[in-house]
Amino acid sequence: MKFERFEGCWTAMVTPFNRKGEVDFDGLERNVQFLIENGSNLVPTGTTGESPTLDWREHDRVITKTVKLAKGKGFVIAGTGSNSTSEAMRGSKHAAEAGAHGVLLVDCYYNGPSSLELRTQYYEIIAKAFRKTFVVPYVIPGRTGTKLEVEDLAILHRKFKNVRSVKEATGDLERMAKTRNLCGEDFDILSGDDDKTFEMMTRSDIRASGVISVMSNIVPGPIGEMVKAIQRGNMEQANRLKDILDPLFKVVTVNTIESYEGFNVPCKFRNPLAIKTMMKGLGLPSGPCRPPLGKMTPKGVEIVRNVLKEVYGKDKEVFRPLQEFYRVNVEERLSNDRYWK
Repeated sequence: MKFERFEGCWTAMVTPFNRKGEVDFDGLERNVQFLIENGSNLVPTGTTGESPTLDWREHDRVITKTVKLAKGKGFVIAGTGSNSTSEAMRGSKHAAEAGAHGVLLVDCYYNGPSSLELRTQYYEIIAKAFRKTFVVPYVIPGRTGTKLEVEDLAILHRKFKNVRSVKEATGDLERMAKTRNLCGEDFDILSGDDDKTFEMMTRSDIRASGVISVMSNIVPGPIGEMVKAIQRGNMEQANRLKDILDPLFKVVTVNTIESYEGFNVPCKFRNPLAIKTMMKGLGLPSGPCRPPLGKMTPKGVEIVRNVLKEVYGKDKEVFRPLQEFYRVNVEERLSNDRYWK
C-alpha cells in the first residue's frame, strides 16, 4: 500500500486495559482488526489511548503491535508527542523504526512554549531527524495551554516535505480557513473534533480531508462513509449519516452537575471516559481508564447510554458491523441495566 494523502477516517484508538490495569493486548488486536475490516486507518497512543499514563515500554508495544496488524491493510499515525523534545524524539524514533507512516505530535503541554519555540525546538527537530516519516502537528490548546500558530505551521510545511498535515482541535474555523490559505492545496487538514468534521469538510474555505475520530472506535464504517460522501459531493447521503451520528459526536466529552458532601459541583468527564464507558457497555475490549481518570457517574452513564439508544433507534444498521464482529447483541446490551453499572 502506498500512502498518498491524509484523508478519510482515522480512529483515535482507545488502549484497552484488563481489570488489573494492564494493557489488554488481545483486546487491542481485536479492536485493530475490527477497525481495519471497516475501513479505518489507525492512530494509537494518542490522548484517547491514554498516552499520559502509558509508560514508554507499553507505548512502544502498542505501536509495534498496531503497525504489525495493519501492515498492507491500513495506515498508522503513532502518537509520540510529549512536553519534552528528547522524549518525543525517542518515541518518534521507535515509531519510525516500527514502520508507522507518521507520528502525531501534540503541542508541548504545561511548559507552554511559544509558537516560535514549538516550531524551532520541537517540530523542526523531529521533522528533520525523520524525513521519511510524516510529522503531524496536533493543535489542541484546550489541553495544552499553548498552540502552534498558523504562520509557523506554514513555515514548517514550506521547509519540510514530511509536514503536510495538521490535526486541528482548536474549534476555531477561521483559523482553519487561514491554514488552508497559507498552506495551500497540497496540505491536509484533519478534524480533531468529531462534531466539527462535517462543517470543516464542507466549508469551501477549509476543505478538510478527513477526521481523527474518537467515535469511530465503535462506528468506523458509518463515519468513514460520511467522510467519503462529502468528498464525492453526495450531500444527500452525507447529511443522512450526519443526522444519525450527530448525537454520538456531541458526547465525546460529557458534562454533569454532581451532588456530594452538601455541594453541587460541575463535572466535566473528558475523553476517553465516555467512549470507554460506551465500549464496555456494548461488550467491546476497553476496560477502565487509568487514574487519575476514574469511573463515570450514574448521570454520565445515563447520558451516553441514552445517546446510544437514540442512534440505535434511528438506524440499527449503524451498529451491525460491531454486533457481528464482536458477537454481541446491541439491543440487549442497551436495554439491560447490568451492563451499565
